[in-house]
Amino acid sequence: MTTQALPTLFVPHGAGPCFFMDWEPADTWARMERWLRSVPELVGARPKAVLVVSGHWEAPELTLNAQEQPPLLYDYSGFPPHTYQLRYPAPGSSELAARVQALLQASGQGAELDHDRGLDHGVFIPLKLIYPNADVPVVQLSLKRDLDPAYHLAAGRALTSLRREGVLIVGTGMSYHNMR
Repeated sequence: MTTQALPTLFVPHGAGPCFFMDWEPADTWARMERWLRSVPELVGARPKAVLVVSGHWEAPELTLNAQEQPPLLYDYSGFPPHTYQLRYPAPGSSELAARVQALLQASGQGAELDHDRGLDHGVFIPLKLIYPNADVPVVQLSLKRDLDPAYHLAAGRALTSLRREGVLIVGTGMSYHNMR
């Protein structure tokens, strides 16, 4: 058990694969990219695993991807062909997925395991910058489709002990998705 709790972060994931494209001007996403690359220093300790909630996955119940080698879900369109070849071979963690499921169920919330869905771009795009070696296990947690704030806040409270167990909890998103 870790004695010091890791922080909980909300990080931008950019627009689609924006950090891996050419832009005019060339530094369009440079500031955000630099900040994402600084996250390990901000966190201060290397996490045992990362639990990520991306706004790009909503399910009837909170759901976790539980593969040992999660595939990528290229859930963007209209980008250059090379952006569909991006790789992020981080391991998953069925152990962490089961732990999260147990914590959520103990708090009275439903939680399902999914063995098929890949990591969406809200997960793999920022993590390619934060942990570029893809050597930290990653588990993605969906939102519950009804988006009830009280329910999601209770889920967050149920998971807070993970922070002392070496799990970095990260939410990703953007306040807009219009790249024009």
